[in-house]
Amino acid sequence: MTIKVLVVDDSNFFCRRVAEILSADPEIKVVGVANNGQEAIEKVKLLKPDVITLDVEMPVMDGITALKQITKIHPAKALMLSSLTYEGAKLTLDALDAGAADFMLKSYEGISQTSSRLSIGLRNKVKELGRVAAKTAVPRPSVSAPVSQPVKPSPSAKVQRGNFKVLAIGASTGGPVALQKILTALPANFAVPITITQHMPGTFTGAFAQRLNGLCQLNVVEATDGMSLNAGTVYIAPGGKQMFIEGSASAAKLRIRESDARLQYAPCVDVTYASASKVFGQNVLALVLTGMGADGRDGSRLLKQKGATVWTQNESSCVVYGMPMSVKTAGLSDLEVDLDQISQLLLRAI
Repeated sequence: MTIKVLVVDDSNFFCRRVAEILSADPEIKVVGVANNGQEAIEKVKLLKPDVITLDVEMPVMDGITALKQITKIHPAKALMLSSLTYEGAKLTLDALDAGAADFMLKSYEGISQTSSRLSIGLRNKVKELGRVAAKTAVPRPSVSAPVSQPVKPSPSAKVQRGNFKVLAIGASTGGPVALQKILTALPANFAVPITITQHMPGTFTGAFAQRLNGLCQLNVVEATDGMSLNAGTVYIAPGGKQMFIEGSASAAKLRIRESDARLQYAPCVDVTYASASKVFGQNVLALVLTGMGADGRDGSRLLKQKGATVWTQNESSCVVYGMPMSVKTAGLSDLEVDLDQISQLLLRAI
């Protein structure tokens, strides 16, 4: 399978370098480039790409405005390339809301070498999104097609109230939108603290926490070292660092530490889950959401050894069914749930 990619950026140099980096992989074919959102829309109609790499800020038409129109005409997966600024983070989160599948930091230095970590990561993300696009490519419904009904709880999704002391969530690709959907449906008096380990760079996690705090009844904060875990509060692990839970179940605190170079992810779901297993044992409800890779599997195994409960998001509601699949195929998932059901099932369980 060859993945067709459209590269969109107002810099001809950046378009050329991204095209060169992607074309170094035989599974990827760059079918065109565009220098603004309006041009991107026209080329999407003509070239029908599987994946679009899309700049956020461009002349004539910005990336978010273009994306909203592109999603109506063609089911390509959009990968936003964002600047490493607070404003860039806010705009990227808006793009994810508008339908982008994932994002990467835009770095001229990072793409100077085809073999750099950023270049390899870009190719891997494009290939993963291309595979997702191939699976989800279905004919668009006609205008007269009936409107789909909200997903109802599956009869098999029966949960009992447990003696949980913490809800620990892990996510990657597709996580920001999924988390927003889940958390905005939970009440301010939610009975336990919530930790979130979302793969995201440091500049983004503060903006993400602020965004969620403005949308949720819950109190949402970017975690800092020494914070106590309190019911009704959501703690987002800061990007580029590791979040541990220490202390006792009745007096738990967060510890934020520099990441070990040997760890692939920072923050890492496995790290947070492992520490939660030590402090809370069987009283953890862990939720593994959409994301590439297998982060969360080893941590889930440690949690299960202590008698904790692990839920995974189902394939049909994931942007990328990687992390949840790794947990499920390892036999560690107690319940597989659709994104539309998660909030109401949490309220039944906690």
